[in-house]
Amino acid sequence: MSSDERRHQFGEYLARLRKDAGRSQRRLAEMLCAASGTHSVTRHEVSRWERGERVPDSWVPKIADVLGVPANELERAAAYARGEVDRAPFGGGVVLAELIPPGDPLVPLDTRIDRRIGGEDVAGLAARVHGFRLADDVMAGGDLMAPVFRELNSAMRLYRESTHTENVGRALLVQVGELAQIAGWIASDAGQHEQAERAYRIGIEAARQAGDAPLVANLAGSLAYQLSNTGQEKAGLHLANAALEEAGPDAPPKTRALFHDRVAWAHTRVGEAQSAMQALGRAHDALTEEEPEVAPQWAYWVSRAELEVMDARVFTELRRPLRAVPLLTDVLTRYDATHAREVALYRSWLAVALADANEPEQAAEEARRVVSVAADLTSDRTTGRARLVLRRLQEFEDVPEVRELLHDHGHLLSA
Repeated sequence: MSSDERRHQFGEYLARLRKDAGRSQRRLAEMLCAASGTHSVTRHEVSRWERGERVPDSWVPKIADVLGVPANELERAAAYARGEVDRAPFGGGVVLAELIPPGDPLVPLDTRIDRRIGGEDVAGLAARVHGFRLADDVMAGGDLMAPVFRELNSAMRLYRESTHTENVGRALLVQVGELAQIAGWIASDAGQHEQAERAYRIGIEAARQAGDAPLVANLAGSLAYQLSNTGQEKAGLHLANAALEEAGPDAPPKTRALFHDRVAWAHTRVGEAQSAMQALGRAHDALTEEEPEVAPQWAYWVSRAELEVMDARVFTELRRPLRAVPLLTDVLTRYDATHAREVALYRSWLAVALADANEPEQAAEEARRVVSVAADLTSDRTTGRARLVLRRLQEFEDVPEVRELLHDHGHLLSA
């Protein structure tokens, strides 16, 4: 990463911290002046920091104090931006550093319950975690939110309150991280994005403490995907790249394929077509590599078909329907019909691609299927895609099939 990119990344980080604290640039400057007893900081200086033109030096501890954030994290981020350290905190730079929640919900308690846990307890938790993954394949987020977060809270209590060996503790932290990832994914699907982000943050810390870099990357990449889809495209791109860096070149090929796919989507969302296509190519290349070791269980679903779906979604987003339509059509002919949410989501992309290809009649047919399935799912993602498809088809309202579709379901646009 170039020095300009490092400074720009720090500037975006500082701007987010300031906004989270509810301060304007002018107010931050005033507070810094009051804290230092001088008038040497202006709104324009704060603006230069946030644009990446300069990196504050002696002001960093006072900025941290005024914004109520850990000074050591801000100082490490500034040092990375100035090029004083070669590797950013936690391997993913400023972006990953800011995800760790204040305090540590995983710190063992001084007083523990009289229970010693071992490998069998961890294996039981691992089975329940994978059970939630499989349930997510056929159920929507709204149906799974309560039980998965109960399980996550229970797993954290188990780690904090019981006694165990170092190896068992590390294995337990891995399962907490994996559970946090699926909990975050489920919450995001239910439209509970703040709760999803908190789960991802907890999971990143658990995986980091366990020394599991691919799992850290999976959690960070999952959050990057959420950011890319919820109006924070630049932050999503920074975090997707940070996740890939965290995983490193020695991560199992199947996991690297997933991380490259997320980078491709993040580039797509910011309109960087060439970079997106390059990342798609790297994802396919990674998947064809020989697996030197068994991929982690959480990557069970990564396959050529899933990469082709992402290919098609990127092509659709970049308005290349002639490439998207054949891919999605082929994948849908062989996709497991019990995965109703995924089928509906993929059909929504097909509907948009067909509209872009000036095939409104077929697009309306696919859209009707999407709306029908979305009505039966407690999935915010599916509902949102249904609305997006209906909006996309409004320009074809003179076509009978589209007019009928909008007559039957147009009310969803104002819901």
